[in-house]
Amino acid sequence: MVDFSIDPAFQAKLDWMKDFVRDKVYPLEYLYDYDKDAPYDIQNKPLRKLIRRLQRDVQEQGMWAAHLPAHLGGQGFGAVKLTYINEQFGTSAFGPVIFGCQGPDSGNSEILAMFGSDEQKERYLKPLLSNDIFSCYAMTEPQGGSDPTNLRTTAVREGDEWVINGDKWFASSANHSAFLIVMAVTNPEEAAHNRATMFIVPSDTPGFEIVRSIGLFSDGYRSGGHPWIRFNNVRVPDSQRLGPIGQGFKVAQSRLGGGRLHHAQRTIGRVKQMIDMMAERALSRESYGEVIANRQAVQMDIANSYVEYQQFRLLVLYTAWMFDARQEHGREGRKMISAVKAAMSKIAQDVTLRALHLHGSIGLSNEMQFARHLVIALHEGVADGVTELHLANVAKQLLRGYRPAEGDFPSDVLFRRKAWAAKQIEPLLKECGVTLEEGRADPELNPPLEVRRGNPRAHN
Repeated sequence: MVDFSIDPAFQAKLDWMKDFVRDKVYPLEYLYDYDKDAPYDIQNKPLRKLIRRLQRDVQEQGMWAAHLPAHLGGQGFGAVKLTYINEQFGTSAFGPVIFGCQGPDSGNSEILAMFGSDEQKERYLKPLLSNDIFSCYAMTEPQGGSDPTNLRTTAVREGDEWVINGDKWFASSANHSAFLIVMAVTNPEEAAHNRATMFIVPSDTPGFEIVRSIGLFSDGYRSGGHPWIRFNNVRVPDSQRLGPIGQGFKVAQSRLGGGRLHHAQRTIGRVKQMIDMMAERALSRESYGEVIANRQAVQMDIANSYVEYQQFRLLVLYTAWMFDARQEHGREGRKMISAVKAAMSKIAQDVTLRALHLHGSIGLSNEMQFARHLVIALHEGVADGVTELHLANVAKQLLRGYRPAEGDFPSDVLFRRKAWAAKQIEPLLKECGVTLEEGRADPELNPPLEVRRGNPRAHN
């Protein structure tokens, strides 16, 4: 049974979260906001003390690493409850770090938990879960786009070592990471999805290079936390391999679906913040003698945003329920993850633009953060596969449940449906002792004969 209800004990946790995020987490956003990179800066010792102190509060409340099952140090809440948690700090850069569920570490911890050796878990997973270190997931390449089979980074085996060469792009948090999980081609002659393998590369490995700091377009030039990185004959032992050789895509899929869902859960909170800002502005701003909340165009924008917000929230909750029911890797689960991903980018962009527009010149100014909100909304349409690819996947999965119509006409053409309906209702007519004519029905008693002819151009 699909159930999104919240029990009183968990609601009390959410109530605590709401106050905690508002009073303790959000203040950090406005004071430590250099390129929105501050939460990951291990070198900023005074800031790390503040973060550690707040993390203790989270741990005491039993809300630490809520995305993980209990045996990995989480609470075993499941995906539905995680939706309610993530939406609480959807607009916060610090929130995920303070609650121990930041990306890309959340997905990397899942990979290490499922595919890591005991040695790898002790060396990398344990400190990662404790937030003693950060990590990076390096898969995207400059030329690759949304086609993960187009990888050019290679790993060639030499004895008990692998030699990695290639460039990665938009490697989030690579500049603050203790290690990277890297996808590289090891089996170039195999089928596209059997070519790549995952490796753990410590960031202090000789040959690892940060080519350039890259950020979002709201960040300063040559700054930001999504670097362009390079592997120059980087050598790692085979013990640093994650999963079987050639099965990198299988390993990757274990994190991508959950990562997309986490993004969507946080987007719920971001969209709600935009609606809150729109409502406040509409009731505060006067134009031509009355508040703009009385203007129908403004009302339409606010109402449409709210309707879309509720629809999206329910879509995310339903997909989260599928995760809890262990259906995320089935055909229906993959379809819903793609549907959530596509819907996420659209609502994030649409509502953010409405909110910016409603705020007028101050919305365009650098006294507000709409540039940041908008670039994050646009980011949702590109990261983890562009929107168009996800929509195409939804269509492909959906169309598998249908069949083409017989003949040249749609199944619902009236002359077919009327003849079908008369045949279907015949037993009921006999049972009741009535006829179609007596009930003034309008059947198709002599449907036209359909003759399907071949296409004469088909053999040209």
